[in-house]
Order: sequence, then structure tokens, then C-alpha cells
Amino acid sequence: MDRGEKAAPIHGRTGLLRTLGAYDGVAILLGIAIGAGIYSTPQIIAGYLGSFSQIILLWIGVGLLVFIGGLIYAELGTRLPEAGGEYVYVSRALGPFAGFIFGWSQLLLIRTSPAAGLAIITADYLRNFISLSNTGHKLVALGVIVFFATLNYLGVKKASVYQNLATTFKVVGLIVLIVVGLVLLQGRDNLLSTRAEPTIKLGPLGNVVAALMMVFFAHTGWERLGYSAAEMKNPKRTIPLGLFLGIAVLVAVYLSANLIYHWTLGMEGVRGNTVVATAAARELAGPLGLVLVALLVIASTTSSINGTMMTATRAYYAMARDGLFFKWLDYIHPRFRTPSRAIIAHALWAAVILFLRGTFEAIAAGMVFGILIFWALNGVALFRLRKLNVGGSDIYRVPLYPVLPGIYLAAFVIFIVTRGVIDWRHSLIDLAFIGSGLPFYFFWQRKRKKRTPAGS
Repeated sequence: MDRGEKAAPIHGRTGLLRTLGAYDGVAILLGIAIGAGIYSTPQIIAGYLGSFSQIILLWIGVGLLVFIGGLIYAELGTRLPEAGGEYVYVSRALGPFAGFIFGWSQLLLIRTSPAAGLAIITADYLRNFISLSNTGHKLVALGVIVFFATLNYLGVKKASVYQNLATTFKVVGLIVLIVVGLVLLQGRDNLLSTRAEPTIKLGPLGNVVAALMMVFFAHTGWERLGYSAAEMKNPKRTIPLGLFLGIAVLVAVYLSANLIYHWTLGMEGVRGNTVVATAAARELAGPLGLVLVALLVIASTTSSINGTMMTATRAYYAMARDGLFFKWLDYIHPRFRTPSRAIIAHALWAAVILFLRGTFEAIAAGMVFGILIFWALNGVALFRLRKLNVGGSDIYRVPLYPVLPGIYLAAFVIFIVTRGVIDWRHSLIDLAFIGSGLPFYFFWQRKRKKRTPAGS
């Protein structure tokens, strides 16, 4: 396809606009992945482990797995550069049932829950600048969801402008915070070697698994770049480049931020602060540091909400187009060329979660387990699509195949099974959410069969 082409018809209908370039791809990845995790998880992780060396090893290990995942998703994205990302990969490789369960989980739990939770955190940090009652706080959180739904409804280019600006600000701001922090730390006591007994005791393996869940939570979002493939000018270039650059920046920022937190505050100081980034910034730069961090968190949470609406809604649209979801969602707005009804559904369900579950902790519970299952499932999809030779020859290929994908898949299978055994109650609840779509799947399958002429 010509890189200057502006639209891609789908089945002879109005198509999504191809306007996104390589920088947009990097901005989408970083905008989604750098949400609240780096600000809300380090203090929780410090409660499970006893030293900075143990903590940083977990962040490095997850960073390496995510980078291998980026290689895998780069190949998947160039083999199937279509709207819907992971839904498309899983459906083509493993069949419509696997694709449906994936998409159902996205709408019901995995992608809409963060929108509600991050909207709450946005309102929390806005309290640094304006006074909010409890009712006002909830209404502001709702307003954040509505604002970004409207922005995405009006056009992917408008949403990508905000994504680029917010992502640039938060990445540059984090880097400035880290660099300035390292400079200001010169001459201060280095607290990296401090140790403290874990305050939460689930057993050695249980503590590591619980800490890893939080580290994985901080990294979620990198995998969604391929959802917007149908809106990229050149997806076979943009997807690999966006994944490689975006994940490299993501891992470097996360490792550096943890270094600053622990160098500044030590183990006890990190675990003793519910807003560890603010505490570190205040320690280093006083009130100015606090204001900077508040702005960084707001940019991080809102760009993550926006980026998810730019990507996950394409999976709902793709499922409806395939007859495996509410037919109402199979719609591209004739003027704005966006999956407008999928955006509305995403925002409405996020608002429901906001009012039903109420707190960030409750909203985020269980989300990571479901995500990890589908990360592993996409590893399986790579092996299957290679065997089927989907996508032809003009594609990116994972190096050291099948060794790297094998390591990736084995690591996630071991972790998922371990968590399922150690924390079986929560694992069963998470699986129940995922499995709740089964009646709908069989209903839509029957409808598809009735519409399909015999022998076709």
C-alpha cells in the first residue's frame, strides 16, 4: 500500500483512516504502558521483598521478557497488519473461540478496568491543584473518561495529537526527574544497600509471585500497538520500529525510576510512602518536585486511558465485523472514520466499573492474571502462524526462532500455573470473568450458522 494512502476500505465499506506514523506508534506504546504503574507499584513491591537487589532483578527479568514479547508481536503485527491486534492474531491462529474469549475479556475486564482506575488516580492528583469533595472527585473521574471518549470519537488523528504531546511530556519529564535526581543525589547517603524484612509474608515463592504481578502490571500496554495497524501508513515498518524503540525506552525508564526511589528513600522509605514518586521528588527538589510529579502522573494516566481507547476499541469492532460480538459495534463513523460505537461501549462500561467498584485497588484486582494468559496465548499464535506461513515473505521475523519464543512461552506458562496454585481463589475468580462470555459465544455462533447458506 502506498504510504500516502489515507483510507483502507474494509469489505467495500467506509474504512479506518491511515494516518499514524512511526512516532505515533512509539507514542501509543509508551502512552499506554507508562500509566500509574511506576508510581503506584514500587511501594507495594517493597513490602514483599527485602532488598533493592532482589527488586531490581525482577524488573530486569520482566523487562527482558517484555522485549522478547516485542519481537514476537512485531512478527505477528507484520504477518497480520489489521485492526484488532491480538484478537486478529489469536483468531487466525487458534480459531474464533480463542479470539472471542480474548475480545470478551478485553471489554469486560482487562481494558475497561484500567480506564476507570486511572481516571480515579487522575482525580487524586488533581487534588494537588483544586479542592474536590468525594462527589466532585467521582464526577471528575467520570469527566476524564467522557473527555477521552469524545476525543477518540472525533478522530484518531485528534487522539494521536494528545497522545504524542502527553507521552513526550511524561517521558521527557521522567528522564529529567531521573537525571536531576542523580545529580542532586551526589554527596547524599546512598540507601540502595539498605535491607528490611518483608512486611507481607506469603512464603518465599508466594512473595515473589505477588511482587511479579505488580511488576507485570506496570508493564501492561506495550502489546496493544498492533490494534491500530489498519490506521498506520506503513504497519510493516511502524509496528516493529514502534515496539523496539518503545519497549527500550520503557524498560530504561522503569529501571532508572526504581534506582532513584531506592537511592533516595531506601527500603523502609519506599514501602512507607503510598506516593513514592512524590516522596522522592519532595526529598530531592522540595515543593517544585511535588508539582512536577503530580503533572507527570496526570499526563501518564490520561495518555494511558487515551491510548487504550485508540487501540482496544478496534478489537471490539473487529470482533463485531466477524460476527462474534454485538452487531451494533460493527460500525465506522462515516464522517470521523472511527469505530465510534465501540468507543462509546468502552467508555460506558468503564463508567459502570468506576461507580460499582470504586477504588483503584479493587478495579485493578485480577486484571494482570488475565493479561498474562493472553500474552502466553499470543506466543502460541506465533508458532501456529509460522506453520501456516500466514503473511507471506515480506515480514519481520523473530531472531533465534524457536528458542526466544520458547523461552517466552515457557516463562509465562510456569508463572501462570504457579500463581494459579498459590492464589487459587483469586485465580478462579479471574477465570470466571473470562469464562462469563461462553453463553454469548455459542449464541452468536448459532446466529452465524443460520446466516451462512448450507454448502458455502
